[in-house]
Amino acid sequence: MWFERLRPSCQEEVLAVIGLYDSGLGGLWIMHAVRRLLPQHNLYYLADTAFCPYGSRSTEEVRKRALACARWLVDRGAHLVVVACNTASSAALEVLRAELSVPIVGMEPGIKPAIESTRVGRVGVLATGGTLAGARFARLVERFASEVQVQTVPCPGLVERIEVGDLYSPQTRQLLQHYLTPLMEQGVDTIVLGCTHYLFLQPLLVELLKPDITIIDTGPAVAQQVARVAAMNGLVPDVGRVGAATTGDPASVGPVFAHLWGEVLPLEHADC
Repeated sequence: MWFERLRPSCQEEVLAVIGLYDSGLGGLWIMHAVRRLLPQHNLYYLADTAFCPYGSRSTEEVRKRALACARWLVDRGAHLVVVACNTASSAALEVLRAELSVPIVGMEPGIKPAIESTRVGRVGVLATGGTLAGARFARLVERFASEVQVQTVPCPGLVERIEVGDLYSPQTRQLLQHYLTPLMEQGVDTIVLGCTHYLFLQPLLVELLKPDITIIDTGPAVAQQVARVAAMNGLVPDVGRVGAATTGDPASVGPVFAHLWGEVLPLEHADC
């Protein structure tokens, strides 16, 4: 692995290694946003492909995977960990922050910006069942959406389509249309993409939705939070290296990773 721990006790500044983790490849959308904002910071991405998708797994299973993956990144030198997965954030953020010694940045569905955006008071949320059933999501809706109608739609099968790089096929289009139908019937004018995988479907969503419907992308807000936390913790730019690993088979994951990231990166195998 190209990065190592760079935190000697006498050194005030720390060369930044920002680790990002997701159940699979959806969090690459978040890494794109972080890369745009922090182009000279070193980034390392871990895809827990062997256990993807998380949406149908129990909270305890997701929590164990989140701890294993975050510890793997920290043990190999990550100075900040981004949980680029809504389901893992919902299940494990508090535990990660209690167990690990590095700052943790998590995800949450963009309910607050959706409330600020809606004109008719009806917001739709596409997410995994695990995210929608979590206490964090319930608290988010209670805090920000007490006067707005929030229509939630769990979307089994979408993550699997994106994991194989299928963003535009008739099958993906039909599945996405199926999940959009109840939102359109309810007259929502704002849609929250509550899973990082779904963010890659925005071009298809633009085709399927009316032009006056707003799509909430949480990537830029998460990247801004990463930048703030990195600055607060004294992480400084280096040469802007990007690396990646997967708990799955690098040979099979690699082509889809390159497609979604936009360039070929050597993938290591992570045994965690």
